[in-house]
Amino acid sequence: MLPLAERLRPKSLDGFVGQQHLAGEKAVLRRSIESGNIPSMIFWGPPGVGKTTLAVIISKQLQRPFYALSAINSGVKEVREVIEEARKTASTENSKPPILFIDEIHRFSKSQQDSLLGAVEKGIITLIGATTENPSFEVISALLSRCQVYILKPLDNDDLLLLLHKALEEDEFMKGKDIKVLEHEALLRLSGGDARKLLNALELTVNSAETEGLEIRDGGLGNPQFLIPNPQSPIPSIEITDEKVLAAVQQHIALYDKQGEQHYDIISAFIKSMRGSDPNAAVYWLARMFAGGEEPLFIARRMLILASEDIGNANPTALVIANNCFQAVNVIGYPECELILSQTAIYLASSAKSNASYMAIKNAKSKVNETGNLSVPLHIRNAPTKLMKNIGYGSGYEYAHSFKGNFSEQEYLPDAIKETKFFEPGDNDREKELRARLKALWGKKYGY
Repeated sequence: MLPLAERLRPKSLDGFVGQQHLAGEKAVLRRSIESGNIPSMIFWGPPGVGKTTLAVIISKQLQRPFYALSAINSGVKEVREVIEEARKTASTENSKPPILFIDEIHRFSKSQQDSLLGAVEKGIITLIGATTENPSFEVISALLSRCQVYILKPLDNDDLLLLLHKALEEDEFMKGKDIKVLEHEALLRLSGGDARKLLNALELTVNSAETEGLEIRDGGLGNPQFLIPNPQSPIPSIEITDEKVLAAVQQHIALYDKQGEQHYDIISAFIKSMRGSDPNAAVYWLARMFAGGEEPLFIARRMLILASEDIGNANPTALVIANNCFQAVNVIGYPECELILSQTAIYLASSAKSNASYMAIKNAKSKVNETGNLSVPLHIRNAPTKLMKNIGYGSGYEYAHSFKGNFSEQEYLPDAIKETKFFEPGDNDREKELRARLKALWGKKYGY
């Protein structure tokens, strides 16, 4: 039996739930589909928001041949086979280009993406790629320039509740049961805007409730065990409560590992271990992510963020190493990049730490929100025209390099917030050096 999420997959745009900015009445993608003239495109959005469903609907509505590949288990060979098949189809009179749907296209290497270019450019195929990662980073520029990018959003609670009611009212199996939804908070929370998770959780809960009214009997003589109705536990109706949902999902937690709560818990543990200067814990959580099939570039990108947010000027080299790690992972790919990720994680975890830069920009943003758009002081304004010079733009500006030590003690902040200190150096060797220099330059003004 197909899963509920698959049984409930809509066949047309009218039955599609969510993404009104794309699929709603007069929305840009819907108009394109209705015109019958669609470009190659990339659907970018989180899991379970309708990327695959939209691709299938487009092919059916336009009556185009549809080929589907997954970047996880397909390569250049499979792509070329589809393109060759599409060429044969294109030779048919009045034929339209087939649609090639590639799920998780961000997992394709550069050479695999290159293999698509010619066919897309010549119109042999219409490409629809689906990705959960920013295509600006994951799709080569030559291919990206030939595709329209559409951003899909997580489903909101109204969308999810509509899906829930559609499941209970339209699914052949669900509507034949007496199901009463008494509470839906847990279903919404566990779904996280993902339709597939919502429907999986609903189906698990219903199945779990039904087994409460069954008992296990041994078939005897080596026959397998089987379930039969237990007259002591009749189930006149199935009541969906938050407690029952959480209990049912907990029993099948593996269904939610890769993209669910544990995914975020483990990356959180990884980041906090590096922030806490524990390389042993960092490599453990890194190994857990390898075992779970985590995307290597996702790990590398998070380390790049940490190098600035949690290390910063305590060790500026950390950002260079993290950036080199990201580039190397992008070039080498998995599994060879495991060692590079491990090396970088250990270096970042073992490095001196400082969040001074993070706090400085946070403080500055807070002041901007508080004071609004303060005027730039006249003496540090740009004066590219004679009129600007005549009204005082740039007047009185002191060019730092014209002064001793390449420094002039002039005001750079608006008058309303002058002498406001945003940056406080951290307590580490590198930033102690910064503090000493700032104290020599600005000690009296900013109190370093």
